[in-house]
Amino acid sequence: MAAKSTKPSPIPSVWARPQREPDQPTLNRATIVREAIVMLDAEGVEALSMRKLATRLNAGAASLYRHVATKDELMELAVDEVAAEIHVPPADSPDWRAAVSEAAHSFRTTALRHPWLSSVLGQAGLAYLGPNLMSYSERLAALFTAAGFPDPSGAIDAVLSYVIGMSTTEGAWLITVARSGETEADFIARLLPAAQQAVADHEHLAQGYTGVETAAADPVALRDGKFAAALEIVLDGLALRLKATGT
Repeated sequence: MAAKSTKPSPIPSVWARPQREPDQPTLNRATIVREAIVMLDAEGVEALSMRKLATRLNAGAASLYRHVATKDELMELAVDEVAAEIHVPPADSPDWRAAVSEAAHSFRTTALRHPWLSSVLGQAGLAYLGPNLMSYSERLAALFTAAGFPDPSGAIDAVLSYVIGMSTTEGAWLITVARSGETEADFIARLLPAAQQAVADHEHLAQGYTGVETAAADPVALRDGKFAAALEIVLDGLALRLKATGT
């Protein structure tokens, strides 16, 4: 008796299957993704559902499923769409550190504009198959290759791990502040006494709070400075690795 043939399971990514033709002239994948991003920016991942999205688009949920099979697929598409906003300088930039720093800051700016981005990046299927993310990764690889790194992927991983980690923490902080109904400066002023009391018996941690009252008056500048300072440490490490290769 011949063995029963089994079909391989489909690849769990929206990029691995063909796009269907729209059943409504005004409803297509691009329209669905744009509206999903509006919802994500305003309400977060938890509030997004295919049913709610269909209602906003004046369509039935079944119509959406013709273009996007699952919420995970929708998140893949949304991630790739906003990735187009991230700028990477050209590979022939005269100063690789300045160029990488610019790319990192652009990623952070995009992530804070879309606070849900960092927390879901890489979680929704094979998100890196998207054309915008592929282009972004290619431009970073070209930049590090031109700088002389023999393994661009390692340098990319180091920078992105830092940027995504910081952006995730910062985005979560800003969401918490927004939910409080206060300005960021007022929220910090209210939180600061408790934080100072918590670190009072920890010498090294307490040193980090020296002058924080003044800095907290401009929380945006404070966050910008912290991000830039730690990014320089990452770039210092990469520069040492590049020097060790003799480039």
